[in-house]
Amino acid sequence: MTADLKILLVSPDLMATSRIAGLCHEAGASLETLRHLGDMPHGGPFDVVLLDLQALVEDPAVVVTRARTAVTTRNQAEGRAATIVAFGPHVAKERLALARDAGADDVVSRGELLGGFAGLLRRWRPAD
Repeated sequence: MTADLKILLVSPDLMATSRIAGLCHEAGASLETLRHLGDMPHGGPFDVVLLDLQALVEDPAVVVTRARTAVTTRNQAEGRAATIVAFGPHVAKERLALARDAGADDVVSRGELLGGFAGLLRRWRPAD
């Protein structure tokens, strides 16, 4: 179901990247990880971009804008748009709200992401 789903994760947190990599593997989705927003992805186009607001200390508006810019060029050639998803601790309501206000397509808590990953992928899957 998600075998062709391409996900880009931006997080320097090795624990988070390891857990999300395992979840992607279980779901049959491919994953590329960037440790910093300044790094350029090698693959693409991407269907989903996951932004770890707990590990990325920049302003959430900057994080969302830079992530969208980084994937837009790669995706435009394929005529695809990426779903930008910010995640963080449920107590970081302000950072999550700032990400949504800055244009994130969805915001979820870290617990929701890790606990309901397969359902979230179905929600974020691009329409065919």
